[in-house]
Amino acid sequence: MTIHVIGAGLAGLSAAVTLAAKGERVILSEAARQPGGRCRSYHDSQLDMVIDNGNHLVLSGNQAVIRYLRAIGATDRLTGPDRAEYRFLDRATDECWVLRPSEGRIPWWVFDQRRRVPGTRLRDYMALAALTRSRPDARIADVIDCRGPLWERLLRPVLVSVLNTAPEEGSVALAGAVLRESLAKGGAASRPRIATPTLAAAFVDPALDQLHTAGAVVRLDHRLRALHWDGDRVTGLAFGAETVVLGPDDALILAVPPWVAAELLPGLTVPDAFEPILNAHFRIAPPPGAAPMVGLINGTAEWVFAFQDRLSVTVSAAGRLMDIETEALTARLWQDVAAVYGLTGPPPPSRIVKERRATFAATPAQAARRPPARTRWPNLFLAGDWTDTGLPATIEGALRSGEVAAGLASARIRAERVAA
Repeated sequence: MTIHVIGAGLAGLSAAVTLAAKGERVILSEAARQPGGRCRSYHDSQLDMVIDNGNHLVLSGNQAVIRYLRAIGATDRLTGPDRAEYRFLDRATDECWVLRPSEGRIPWWVFDQRRRVPGTRLRDYMALAALTRSRPDARIADVIDCRGPLWERLLRPVLVSVLNTAPEEGSVALAGAVLRESLAKGGAASRPRIATPTLAAAFVDPALDQLHTAGAVVRLDHRLRALHWDGDRVTGLAFGAETVVLGPDDALILAVPPWVAAELLPGLTVPDAFEPILNAHFRIAPPPGAAPMVGLINGTAEWVFAFQDRLSVTVSAAGRLMDIETEALTARLWQDVAAVYGLTGPPPPSRIVKERRATFAATPAQAARRPPARTRWPNLFLAGDWTDTGLPATIEGALRSGEVAAGLASARIRAERVAA
């Protein structure tokens, strides 16, 4: 009895690790030459250094992240402050501040002007409560007033990062799900965590080691071209010239991008609108005492990250920047980075990384197109941050989807064993 996992992004790795821990026989196949999907690290020849394709932030309250890192022995690969603190700089006014949520569930911090967003009033924070009341068909603009200091200086920058979608058009249900699992639980669940030293070192390489130790088979550069069927069952996997026959007790987890799943599965409804993310990496060591992460208001960049050997920028829902000439875009982003860290001079060596289909557009219409992990084919299951996880397309959602698909596939295997 074998469970085939197709796709070695974080959803596929999560499914494979979960299954291997249960003693299931796992074969993990990936079309690319390296695992990790959109959370990958690689040596960039232009910078002559290892960089991540993007800066991916997780939170201390992300339970699927914690379970996954514990399973692969990598709980020490995330770094961040002991308390929830978020630094901001308004590029229009040069005003700086630090948001410091209370550690517990009771939001004492909103009563303290020194800990909340400058220019906001206590009653402004009722918007947070409104966002946590799920309405699957509602946009954020339908529920709260998308104006004023709280919106411009906190909600908009946070929500555009969470949803990777213009937040006014974003799904209240998805935004609310993230807030309920983080800020609504207090600072203890909202501490920012960054993969160290790279995404691969935290999320990918230890998972591969764990899978090899468990006896799982991992095949890279191995693209699934088509599925073979017999009635309502998948009976074969066509990998170019090779076809793998599935036995009656075998199962399949597709952890591929939604457009690939739609090509492989007839009649499957998936999200079909996507948003880009832009990242920039500058080969320069941060100055002593540099804040590891700063949010920007009224800048081109949205978040700036300080790593040991580079400074990096992330811009979500970055469609407006995708076609700007590289030299001009680099100059604009470097101005923001220089302002954050008090640097002068021209941009250092840099690399712009564009993910044009980084995530599905987190609107109510697109959220309604997300399929569940269970399909109408009893031996086939879906995983991916684009499936119906209840969260936006995040690392937490991807890992959770892998757990769910693995649980369904494993339950099928157990049922077959009992029947036999």
